[in-house]
Amino acid sequence: MQKIKVFLSSVQGEFATERDALYHYILSDSLLGVFFQPFLFEKLPAADITVQNAYLEELKHSDIYIAILGIQYGTENAEGISATEKEYDEATFHHKHRLVFLQQATTRHPKMQQFITKIGLSVIRKSVTTQAELMAGVYASLVHYLMEKGFIQNGPFDATVCRDATQKDIDNSKVRQFVTRARGARNLPLATTAPVKDVLQHLNLLTNGKISNAAILLFGKTPSRLFQNLEIKCASFYGDEVTKPIPSYKIFKGDVFELVDQAVDFVLAKLNLQVGTRQESNQAPAQYEIPRAVVAEAIVNAVAHRDYNSNASVQVMLFNNRLEVWNPGQLPASLSIEQLRGPHGSVPHNPLLAEAMYLAQYIEKLGSGTGDMIRLSVEAGLKEPEFELNDGFKLTVWRLDPKTSPDKYRASTVQVPDKYRASKPEINRLVMVFNGEEKRSELQAKLELKHRDSFMENYLQPSMNDGFVKMTIPDKPNSSKQKYRLTEKGLELKKILEK
Repeated sequence: MQKIKVFLSSVQGEFATERDALYHYILSDSLLGVFFQPFLFEKLPAADITVQNAYLEELKHSDIYIAILGIQYGTENAEGISATEKEYDEATFHHKHRLVFLQQATTRHPKMQQFITKIGLSVIRKSVTTQAELMAGVYASLVHYLMEKGFIQNGPFDATVCRDATQKDIDNSKVRQFVTRARGARNLPLATTAPVKDVLQHLNLLTNGKISNAAILLFGKTPSRLFQNLEIKCASFYGDEVTKPIPSYKIFKGDVFELVDQAVDFVLAKLNLQVGTRQESNQAPAQYEIPRAVVAEAIVNAVAHRDYNSNASVQVMLFNNRLEVWNPGQLPASLSIEQLRGPHGSVPHNPLLAEAMYLAQYIEKLGSGTGDMIRLSVEAGLKEPEFELNDGFKLTVWRLDPKTSPDKYRASTVQVPDKYRASKPEINRLVMVFNGEEKRSELQAKLELKHRDSFMENYLQPSMNDGFVKMTIPDKPNSSKQKYRLTEKGLELKKILEK
């Protein structure tokens, strides 16, 4: 099959890095690489032909024209037209499929602004602020092209239309919460009051007005109704092997954000914890034996990059000596296990899903996650994580050897009299981080926990039931001014734990 040629254009001196990243992304993607052959002028061999003529000749033989436009207009010819606008005019004249992506900018060269206005008369432009947004936008547009031309019947899982799903299946409050977070975290160029449909369109989560799988995974009211495999199975074990009885076993359901939050909180509740003193900080800092960022990255990767066509679920298993996170997925052909340990490009299995999780700050930087996990693990005194492909992808994060650091996590190991013994170990952790009167959100933040319901169920409510914590406004439990403080019993337990 002859590949579809994609012409990548931008003003000279702008977006060279982005075009190069797109070039390699298209070539290495397991779907796009089968159908498309990108063109970059920098990849041409030396030849006795002018630069402009070489560009235009390649454009004539291309099927798709992609322009990335920003602030500058570029060098003008004798007629006062830049090479980039000339290329666009040629693409229009030869009826090429045109895709235009605009960098967010407050000011532009006057001629560039005029050029963009001209484009808007015949082509829908897509605004982007980051390289990740650009790649996700190009990915969605090229998949849409393949579907329109009949090259594929169905797109990748996250870009495919979700059968039986309608706008009513989207939780509007989740979308608005996402926009608020993404605006603060990644400068998402949408207002918090933007219509839900506009948000979904901006994130490429609609296909011909229909709801995509990614939209349900991210913002569905009850996503498990449409995807039975959308769950995480979490278990902890006494020893280093899978044995019964299992001390703790949970199956979490919900959208992808809820799955991550609940699974991360499950693991943190079982890890050893060191609570600093207020001599070090007024916040009495908490430190888990495995840094929270490592746990979160491992679970986020499993959720974002798994194969959702598989009936299997993500599995999180905590042993005495390690944390294992498994997902039904494989590495892209362009990546190897060894490459994961060093700098590498991001080739997400579900790019629309990964892009939204990046915007919500669940993913810090596309392509850097495994390197960050290795670095943070070593800094915490742990062995480097291990990666394995075996009927899926497994990540192993090692815990500290209790024999070599028996006193590091005092609150997790201290023995207390029966009178002050808590019914759950999570209560000790909560008591240790108290500093006077605290809001629920403040206590959650100290323990680095994200899921509100999980925190209430496993930490705060048991602490109140056992008589260690009480409300400051007990007659108005749902008051916005509600805070919590330790009881006399709680204060005594805290003294014991601090000894």
